[in-house]
Amino acid sequence: MHNFPDTTEESRRRWEINADYWDERMGDTSNFFHCNIVRPHTEQLLDLREGDLVLDIACGTGNFSQRLAERGAVVVAFDDSETMIAHAKRRRFAYRDKISFHVCDATDYAQLRSLKQERPFDKAVSNMAVMDIADIEPLFRAVGEMLKHGGIFVFSTHHPCFTRPQDNYRTPCVHEGEAIKGQPVPGYYYHRPLQDIFRICFDAGFVIDGFFEERDDDEEYPVIMIVRLRKR
Repeated sequence: MHNFPDTTEESRRRWEINADYWDERMGDTSNFFHCNIVRPHTEQLLDLREGDLVLDIACGTGNFSQRLAERGAVVVAFDDSETMIAHAKRRRFAYRDKISFHVCDATDYAQLRSLKQERPFDKAVSNMAVMDIADIEPLFRAVGEMLKHGGIFVFSTHHPCFTRPQDNYRTPCVHEGEAIKGQPVPGYYYHRPLQDIFRICFDAGFVIDGFFEERDDDEEYPVIMIVRLRKR
């Protein structure tokens, strides 16, 4: 399994540089892509219930965290960027009794486990972040351990069959790209073939029981995939 730990610090630095721009563009309600392409099937697969304890992974400025709280969830949300979390706390101040925001490195197993609550999480969600993380194995392992039996983890990410650099599919690699057009510096994206992503899911104790492929501006080629994992 090929990971890119030597790029983690540089990736974090770039997100810090881009954080203010991201906050300005995402605002209080997110953007068209997240609201219309990512959210509908994410929410369908998540099947949120009143009182669910939810882990929001790589939450950015907390748009989806707020949406979860508005629908009755208790949310523990984290991001690797201190500036993103500062914006999230400011924008979601009215929800501070329903959302706790934390700075946490998604590649650091010990930091992830520090988010454990008094009871297991019912659900976890990651919106368009798996492809931003240099090493996803610690994340999936920690989430698997912190979820209740039968708990759900829904994640969306670039569809590696159709969103890939230099037309390579089987070879994992890191490449640069824009999350939002015009951001100050390009971010890092981590391409992995499906077998690598799913193997990590299975090794962490999950089965896949929900899957969608979502297009953007091409009828035939999906730009993202949305996956529901369930803890065995």
